Amino acid sequence: MPFLASVPADRMKAPYPRRWWALLVLCLSLLIVVMANTSLIVAAPDMTRDLSLSSADLQWVVDGYTVPYAALMLILGAVGDKYSRRGALIAGLVVFGAGSVMGSLVHSAATVIAARAIMGVGAAIVMPATLSLLVATFPRAERAKAITAWSATSGLGIAMGPLIAGALLKQHAWGSTFLINVPIAAVAILAALVLVPPSKAEGMGRLDLVGGLLSVVTVGALVYAVIEGPHFGWHAPAISAVAIGAAGLMAFLLWELRHPAPILNVRKFRDRAFSGSVLAVLFFFLGAFGTIYYATQYLQFVLGYDALSTGVRLLPLAGGVFLGAALTGKLSQKLGMKPVVVAGMLLGTAAIFLLARIGNGATYTDFVPTLALLGLAIGLSSSPCTDQIMGSFPESELGVGGGINDTAVEFGGSLGIALLGSILATAYKDRIGAALAGQLPTEALSTAKDSIGGALGVAQQLTHSSASGAQQAQALIAAADHAFTHAVAHTSLIGGIVLSVGTVLVALVLPGRRTAAADPEQHVPEPATASAR
Repeated sequence: MPFLASVPADRMKAPYPRRWWALLVLCLSLLIVVMANTSLIVAAPDMTRDLSLSSADLQWVVDGYTVPYAALMLILGAVGDKYSRRGALIAGLVVFGAGSVMGSLVHSAATVIAARAIMGVGAAIVMPATLSLLVATFPRAERAKAITAWSATSGLGIAMGPLIAGALLKQHAWGSTFLINVPIAAVAILAALVLVPPSKAEGMGRLDLVGGLLSVVTVGALVYAVIEGPHFGWHAPAISAVAIGAAGLMAFLLWELRHPAPILNVRKFRDRAFSGSVLAVLFFFLGAFGTIYYATQYLQFVLGYDALSTGVRLLPLAGGVFLGAALTGKLSQKLGMKPVVVAGMLLGTAAIFLLARIGNGATYTDFVPTLALLGLAIGLSSSPCTDQIMGSFPESELGVGGGINDTAVEFGGSLGIALLGSILATAYKDRIGAALAGQLPTEALSTAKDSIGGALGVAQQLTHSSASGAQQAQALIAAADHAFTHAVAHTSLIGGIVLSVGTVLVALVLPGRRTAAADPEQHVPEPATASAR
C-alpha cells in the first residue's frame, strides 16, 4: 500500500483497509472546530479583563465565528464536492490554523473578532468535508457506525473545549486557547494526506453560484439577526437583517426551484424523513447549546469554579454522549429511527426542565443530572438524524448534505444561545434591579444589572471603597446570586417548553418504519462516482 492515500475508496475492489484510521483523522478535524466554539465559554472572563471587552464586544468575539461558519457551509460543501473533498478539508484546516495564530497574537477586540471570523471560514470548509469524506470512504453497511462516532466526537467537543481551555488557562494566557489549535491542525493535515483517500463528485457540471450566494446572504442575515436582536434590541440593524434574510430566502427558493442543477434541491423537504431530521437537529441543538451556555455561567459566577474546574464538571455531558452513542445503533436497528430520535429529544427536554426547579443554595449536584441526560440525548438523537440527512443525498452531493446537517446544528445552537441568553439576561436584570433599587449609584447599578459578571466586578470595587464596603459587597453578591438562580430556573422552564414543542413537531413529521418504506419520495442514493484529486 502506498504511503500517501491516492486512490479513491470507490475505485477499490474491497473496502478501504485504513478507513477507521481515516475516521480518526476526520474526527480530530471535527473536534478542534467544535472546541473552538465551546472553549471560549471559560476563556471569556480572562479575555474580558485583559482586553476591556464590553458585553457587545464579548458577544461578537463569540459570534464572529458563528456567522461565517453557518452562512458558508452549504456553498463550501458544494465546492468540495466539485473540486476535492480532501483538498477542502486541508484548505479549511490551513485557514482555521491561520486564524488561530492571529487570535493568539492580537490585543484588541476588533482584531480578535476578525481572527474568530477567519477561523469561522475555516470551520465552514472543514465541517461538511469531514462528513462527506466519511460517507465516501465507508461502505454503506458501516456508515451508520462511522456517523455515530462522528456525532459522538461533536458532542465530546462540547465538553472537552472548556476542559482543555481550563487546563491551559491555569498556566498560560487566553491566547493559548487559540494557539493549541495550530499543532492539532498540522497533524490533521499530514494525517489526511496519508490516511484519507481523495474524493470528488464526477460529472457535477457548473456550480450554482447564484443559489450559493443567495444561501450565504440568507443564512448569514438570519444568524446575524438572531444574535443582534435578542442581545442588543430589535433596532435598525437587526430588523434590516431580518428583512434581508426573508427576501434572500424567497429569492433562494424561487431560484432553486427553477434551476436545472440547483445547489440544493429544495424539493427534498417534501421527504418527511429528511425534513423531520433537519428539524430535529435544529430544535435539539437549540435547547442543548442554550442550556450549556447558562449552566456554565452558573458554575463560574455563582458557584465560583475556575476555568479548569468548570471544564472538569462538564464531563458528565461527555459521559452521557458516549453512552448514548453506544446505544443508538442497536436501538435504531431494533426500534427504528423515529422512536430513538423522539426518545432522545424527550430526555433532552426532561434535562432542561430539571433546572427549572433549582433555587437559592443550588450546588453542582443539581446540575449533574441535566448534564448527563443532555449528553445521553445528544448521543441517542444526533447520529440517526445525520445518517438520514446524508442518506438523502446522492454521492455527488455529499458536501451539500454535510452542509445542510451542519448548518442546522449551528443555526439551532446560535438561536438557542441568543433566545435563551436573552430570556436569561432579562429575567436577571428585572430581579436584581428590583432588589437593588436605591441601594447603588446609577452607574454601578447599571453595571450590576448588565450581567452577573458585572455585579461581581462592582462588588469587588465596593470591598475597597469604604469601611462598610465589604458588607455592601456581600449584599450585592447575594442579590446577584439570587437573581441569576431565578433567571436560570425561569429560562430552563421556557427552554423546556420550546424543546417540548419541537419534539411534538418532530414526532408528527418523522415517518414511522412502514411509512418510510412505502414513501415514494424517499431517495435511493445513486451509485458512487468519484475521482482522485
